[in-house]
Amino acid sequence: MPYVVTRSCCADASCVLACPVNCIHPAPGEPGFGTAEMLYVDPRTCVDCGACTTACPVDALKPHTALTEGELPFLELNASYYRQNPHADRTPMYVLPGQRAVPEGELSVAVVGAGPAGLFAADELLRHPGVQVTVYDRLPTPYGLARAGVAPDHQDTKQVCELFRAIESQPGFRYRLGVEIGTDLTHDDLRRAHHAVIYAVGAATDKRLGIEGEDLPGSVSATDFVAWYNGHPDRAHDDHPLDTERVVVIGNGNVALDIARVLTADPEALARTDISDRALAALRAGAVREVVLLGRRGPAQAAFTVPELLALRALKDVDIRVEGWPEEVAAHATEKTRLLAELASRAPVEGARRIVLRFTAAPVRIMGEESVQALEITPTELRTEEDGTVRARPTGATEILETGLVLRSVGYRARPVPGLPFDEDSATVPHEQGRVEHGVYVAGWIKRGPTGFIGTNKSCAKETVESLLEDYAAGLLGQLEPGATEAVAGLGLGAWRAIDRVEREAGQAQGRPRVKLTDGESLRRAARAESAARD
Repeated sequence: MPYVVTRSCCADASCVLACPVNCIHPAPGEPGFGTAEMLYVDPRTCVDCGACTTACPVDALKPHTALTEGELPFLELNASYYRQNPHADRTPMYVLPGQRAVPEGELSVAVVGAGPAGLFAADELLRHPGVQVTVYDRLPTPYGLARAGVAPDHQDTKQVCELFRAIESQPGFRYRLGVEIGTDLTHDDLRRAHHAVIYAVGAATDKRLGIEGEDLPGSVSATDFVAWYNGHPDRAHDDHPLDTERVVVIGNGNVALDIARVLTADPEALARTDISDRALAALRAGAVREVVLLGRRGPAQAAFTVPELLALRALKDVDIRVEGWPEEVAAHATEKTRLLAELASRAPVEGARRIVLRFTAAPVRIMGEESVQALEITPTELRTEEDGTVRARPTGATEILETGLVLRSVGYRARPVPGLPFDEDSATVPHEQGRVEHGVYVAGWIKRGPTGFIGTNKSCAKETVESLLEDYAAGLLGQLEPGATEAVAGLGLGAWRAIDRVEREAGQAQGRPRVKLTDGESLRRAARAESAARD
């Protein structure tokens, strides 16, 4: 196979369009595009031209001769997709549409949120002449979870930020960073200043467990912990008790795996990444030897993806254990369960830090007086409902796991957006194809819930922008009141580029991608350097 997709990718579709023989699927318009874990190259029809890897904005495609040992399983993963989905006719099922005619006059759109969902929405808008986009974010830095959510040992995934740099460089694009909607400006301010508003604010909080002891010191949400080691200004100065030998992560999705890898990694390897300096110091001084990932259900229902499991399998200096392997797994043979079976059969790595994937076990209560000292858990039994849903039921037996740190990683949850309706059950804003009402739209997790990957936001944004442009063409958007938001200037693209430059230069001096600025004053000081350079 000449070229191979090697991880969950951005689903930008650039590679699909670049391929001269239509050998990359699922393509736009095909089942699975935008929701599949990754795209796949057909080994039978790839002509080894390299057009895909040139077009890919995140370097997810590699020639088979350039694969590392840990990436070799992607050869079979790409090939197996086509055994199940042959695409025999090789005919493109969909052609990306060209520019939409925007009625005469400038269309001004506010996008709230500078993460992947917001920037993909801006990109879709700016494909149409006559559109001006202003992206607001409460932080002085953009890119959302691509900057503060991706694990530091996944620097290749962060290359999607280069795509975002291209988006923000387009004519008609404007940043107003460090501006919080609901505090500095209101929803009504935005409605007056722009023809339309797209909210792409993500899901900033986490779901709770609802068990005794959840609020003890040492019981932390994965959302906050990830923000801490990634240097998010809201959490960068937190302290976490890494003096414990065992950490328990409740949940078994990709975020839980990220946390487990970071906690068991060699700190000197992490020192070559953009991890927070404060977190790096804590990891160097810490005592963590084991990280247990706890899942209520079985391996077949685990939430982590195959690419993340392959990254786990590639770890050489970490002992991987799999526990709680029910008989029902045999009836659900998938690539995921086959990989888990392989991990379960691996010989122990004596003396190494350990990651334990423990299935069919649920938390009962977090124990401790002044801080976390242990977690009480119960084994579960799996029951399949009439609708096919597999549920875990506690057996009644209990077990105590000693630990000083419990991290809940059971899902993100969005907050209500002031001025917009909110569905408490799904934690999303009700909408129809992204349209909340004429002039107000949603994209990303606030629209569909915390599902999908970075690239899923591409197709999600496209649907929302189509709804917006339909309303504009029909004359259903309001009139502008110039100056309605000008009292709060915020930081522009030049200020962000100044911050970015300071971080990269500091990183270059240490052999790192960047050294993140994590407090408001340092960020403002770097941004002021841009203003001083212009004066």
